[in-house]
Amino acid sequence: MDKYIEIIDNDLVINLIKPYIKGTEAYIVGGFVRDILMGKTSLDRDLIICDDEIELFAKNLAENLNAYYIELDPENKIYRLVLEDKVNYIDITAPIENNLEKDLKRRDLTINAISYDINNNIFIDITGGIEDIKNKRIKGISDKNFEDDPLRLLRIFRFYSKTRFEIDKHLIKLTKNLVKEINKPAKERITTELLKLFEGEYTYKALIKADEAGIIDEIFPIMKEVKKIPANTHHHLDLFHHSLETVNQIQKRYEEANEEIKHYLESKSWGGIKRIGYLKLAGFLHDIGKPSCWTIEEDTQRHRFIKHDEIGSKLAKPILKELKFSNKQIEYITQLIKYHIYPSGLVSSPDASEKAYMKFYRKMQDYVIDLIILAMSDRLSARGPMVTEEMVNTNINNLKELLNGFLKKRDEIVPLEKFLDGTDIMEILNIKQGPEIGDILNLLKEAQLNGLIRRKEEAVIFVKLLQGKSEPPKN
Repeated sequence: MDKYIEIIDNDLVINLIKPYIKGTEAYIVGGFVRDILMGKTSLDRDLIICDDEIELFAKNLAENLNAYYIELDPENKIYRLVLEDKVNYIDITAPIENNLEKDLKRRDLTINAISYDINNNIFIDITGGIEDIKNKRIKGISDKNFEDDPLRLLRIFRFYSKTRFEIDKHLIKLTKNLVKEINKPAKERITTELLKLFEGEYTYKALIKADEAGIIDEIFPIMKEVKKIPANTHHHLDLFHHSLETVNQIQKRYEEANEEIKHYLESKSWGGIKRIGYLKLAGFLHDIGKPSCWTIEEDTQRHRFIKHDEIGSKLAKPILKELKFSNKQIEYITQLIKYHIYPSGLVSSPDASEKAYMKFYRKMQDYVIDLIILAMSDRLSARGPMVTEEMVNTNINNLKELLNGFLKKRDEIVPLEKFLDGTDIMEILNIKQGPEIGDILNLLKEAQLNGLIRRKEEAVIFVKLLQGKSEPPKN
């Protein structure tokens, strides 16, 4: 235990705080303490202050540290200090009923209810969290805490995805009993927990356990239809488990990647979530269009899913909107679903060429790496009796060449010039904002990639042509 006290006591931010808390009860709680005890670094410093003048304390501390002061929730006395480096921050709050013990006992998991007394340099652990960390166990504090806030059910599996600690059997039983309550919290909160789950190292196993508890079908009802698609000649797994295995393979592609790709996937994207979290979510949803277009050929008994990529992309949009994903998050996930077949189709085409590869790079520039990793993972997750090892190896090797080609040439790839935007199109065609605008922009982009449009004047003519209002551009 002494080495953990030493680590905390040597923490830069805690050393900055100490001179200004003399005479004030101050505790670091939650994620920072948990991570330190697990041997991980953490920037998530939650500071509990037992002081009636907590707002004044927070403002004074901000001034002394030259930090940016934010009132997150003044009604509940929650404040944030962003330090000068813009990386380290401190959330300051009062304990529930101004009582530290009551505050800790109302938390979700024992591993999240450990505090560190800054003044006295000791841990305070009244729920057995330190022992549970040692035994790698995820255990709840009180059933009522989960009943009061059902989002905590999802947090069980989020923390499993990060730690792979064994989940207490009672927690699994409790989740099954309360699973119908999972959609009651604000959608934004659900989405945040989901993304953190997909960001974890053990997402695949966490999804399996969450599904066994009934959570997946509640949050993603479309998965009930996905589960109806059985294994077939090209897929050794049913569609749901193929989707899970795709997530598993994305994690493996990350683990086997070079430092450049790892750094890319570890980079923080929208909402401070690592890019790999969004990629794994896209992998989980990539085949949701299949139930809508499932057919079986009479003569060959082959299962066909024509245009499932386009259908899946359209189905994902309202699902993600319902969960309050941002427009940029939705665009990323739906684009990956829509084009997840593109890389493998390209490298296996008899027309594959340097020119075709360059078109792919320019068209999918912001998504190239993600799409290729998704395509690899999809391929490695489909090994039905009609799929030979040679087919898999050839496809993977070709996709690796496609990826390496992009990494070598991406600095040379000049983005397409943007001749028109949505506002321009609405003015040219005298139409209102709607899905049609996006469709027209995509057609315009495709025409540019094919070399049909090189100037703004040609772009205007092309757009008018789509409405039958002009002649096509002449080469």
